[in-house]
Amino acid sequence: MSENKNHQQQQQQQQQGKRRRKGNANDGGGIDEKRVKTKGLKEIISSLAFLEDQEKSDLQEMKKVNQEEMIQFENNHSQQKGAMMDYFYKLQEYHKDAERDEGTRKRKAKSNAFTAASVAATAIAGASAEETVYNDENVATSDKTPASGPQRRLWVKTRSKDWWDQCNSPDFPEEEFKKAFRMGKGTFDLICNELNSAVAKENTMLRDAVPVRQRVAVCVWRLATGEPLRLVSKKFGLGISTCHKLVLEVCSAISSVLMPKYLRWMDEDNMKRTVDEFSSMSGIPNVVGSMYTTHIPIIAPKISVAAYFNRRHTERNQKTSYSITVQGVVNPRGVLTDVCIGYPGSMSDDQVLEKSTLFQRANAGLYNGVWIVGGSGYPLMDWTLVPYTHQHLTWTQHAFNEKIGDIQRVAKDSFARLKGRWGCLQKRTEVKLQDLPVVLGACCVLHNICELMGEDLDPTLKFELFDDEMVPENGLRSANAVQARDVIAHNLLHHNHAGTSFLS
Repeated sequence: MSENKNHQQQQQQQQQGKRRRKGNANDGGGIDEKRVKTKGLKEIISSLAFLEDQEKSDLQEMKKVNQEEMIQFENNHSQQKGAMMDYFYKLQEYHKDAERDEGTRKRKAKSNAFTAASVAATAIAGASAEETVYNDENVATSDKTPASGPQRRLWVKTRSKDWWDQCNSPDFPEEEFKKAFRMGKGTFDLICNELNSAVAKENTMLRDAVPVRQRVAVCVWRLATGEPLRLVSKKFGLGISTCHKLVLEVCSAISSVLMPKYLRWMDEDNMKRTVDEFSSMSGIPNVVGSMYTTHIPIIAPKISVAAYFNRRHTERNQKTSYSITVQGVVNPRGVLTDVCIGYPGSMSDDQVLEKSTLFQRANAGLYNGVWIVGGSGYPLMDWTLVPYTHQHLTWTQHAFNEKIGDIQRVAKDSFARLKGRWGCLQKRTEVKLQDLPVVLGACCVLHNICELMGEDLDPTLKFELFDDEMVPENGLRSANAVQARDVIAHNLLHHNHAGTSFLS
């Protein structure tokens, strides 16, 4: 009995020892599992911290790279702008030198011609005196009537002026006159009277001076038709060189005498009237002008060919094209109030604007509180208002662009009439590059006179513009202007000023 009892006690002790060892094992495993979890959590936190530090480092590096790129971009822009300015100044100096050389050549030629004329006049006078003495001797020694001796004269080629004599006749039909000169007789007489003192010449003992009306007619017909000088010579019965000289002289007189009177910026009264007319047209307040830039084709220049190369026209026409630019601001009636003429055709609209006197006056604060409306080729600034150009426009922005288009169409239509009325602007001309700004300025002044005098353009002369607009790289140059444009667009749509054609 006692043995069985001892055996049972031993078994119980063994089982209790197993249970204690199992419990200790379980306790140790729990501790190890907690340690593993804690270690894993620390590793995760360390990884997150590392990633956060790395992200901060990447952001700082990206910001540094962006700043370096911005500085490099500004430096490149400054260098390009400086290079363009240096080129323009060199071009101006070249033209000035060419003009001085041309002036010297003309003075020498004029001096030589005057010397030759003096010699010829002296010879004629001597021959006349000899003939008079000879005739007096014959009268004294004979009762017979003396025969008239030979007379010397300066030879001049005879040319027919029948066409101009018909046009200058009071009986010449008004419509035919307007068809030839793009203006009625009344407007033509006004221009002749205004230019009389500037272009009139006196007769000489060798030949009679060309009358003022014929001088003006030669210039106007040449600008209107764009015909070559040999045809101008045949029409008016004058030499080719004379016609060329008359065109430049009259254009210069128009630019110096008529431009200050007929092409100038508005005074306060006219500006107020312009603001009211544009506002009633579009609902956009404080608009004082509509701006547009067109290109005039030219023959490839002998210098700086690349500067005048027009890539967009070349690609469209599949023919190498060169041009110079004409930038203008017009009022609601299509009359030009400001022009900038003569910059190379490779320059974009915003680059021409930055070089213009208009831009300089704006920087001086002369256009504070008013808008000049331009197309998508111009930047948005504190004084220029342009359409939205980004994709996915809202209805408000579509409505605003429609109204901006109405104002911009005034400038486009005016430039279309300018080119349609003066055919010399449609094709390459024989005029030298340095003389072109004067000729183009004269066309702009004559355009204004015709617009002010109510001269309608013949529908057959309608011209379609093909000037491509390029969105500038930096199209938004004023945060205040961005906000002001958004406010104007909102008011147009929510005050029933905006149209709905963009919905169709």
